[in-house]
Amino acid sequence: MVVHRHKRLRGRAAEVVLAAGVTLAVTATSGCAGGDGSDDRSPAEAASVVRGAADALARTGSARARTAMEMATGGTRVTIRGEGGVDFKKRMGQLLVLLPADVKGEDEHRPITELLVPGALYMKNRGAGVPADKWVRVDTTTLADGNLVTGGATDPLVAAELLRAAQEVTYVGETEVAGAKVRHYRGTTDIGRAAAGAPAEMRGALAAAAKGFSKDTVPFDAYLDEEGRLRKVRHRFTYVNNGVIDVSSTTLLYGFGTPVTVVLPASRDIYAGKIAD
Repeated sequence: MVVHRHKRLRGRAAEVVLAAGVTLAVTATSGCAGGDGSDDRSPAEAASVVRGAADALARTGSARARTAMEMATGGTRVTIRGEGGVDFKKRMGQLLVLLPADVKGEDEHRPITELLVPGALYMKNRGAGVPADKWVRVDTTTLADGNLVTGGATDPLVAAELLRAAQEVTYVGETEVAGAKVRHYRGTTDIGRAAAGAPAEMRGALAAAAKGFSKDTVPFDAYLDEEGRLRKVRHRFTYVNNGVIDVSSTTLLYGFGTPVTVVLPASRDIYAGKIAD
């Protein structure tokens, strides 16, 4: 049985993005291990295949991405969706995050553009007093969850890196994801171990998340195609912020090789003023 310790998110940096993500919303699989013929149905081989998913994506280069983050607390369940692209070699991505239509007033519903780079999250149309033509920059290494949940979408790069620490992995069976034949694996991962094994530029955010969520395991379902590429992954997080919040975060990857261009805003376009609570 997986036991979750709940850790309260804290700090000014977390407050900056909470309204754009979880708090705002609440208030309203085949991988042949290198093609060597090994049987990835055994626990050891299944774990090895899943742990290699991030490297397989880096070799592929880039992909389109869809995200869905479902939150449940106090009988309320809402979903935030995102769509965009990720360059796994350059470790950069861009998402357009759509907030639920009934969360707040109409002015709060504009899609939020998020730029994802190692150690930072940029957001446009953030709201909360931020001018519409300005960006907000958040250091994800200072967030108590490493931006696994508070941005409204788990960074697809980080979602894949979490699988480097996959453990207790079982092979569930073959299925299809978006028309692709995949193998479904189920297991848990340890955020602290994933941070230790991640590339240096990805380590900071994961290390922050390891402190924010404690070092308990995070359940996942991963779907890998015949080339070992991650097609879909679902992580289930639990934390405390004005009550216990259960979060199911799903990332779908497709359109491999599609060019992804991420242009970071100039410093003059980054908002440095006060952000409303």
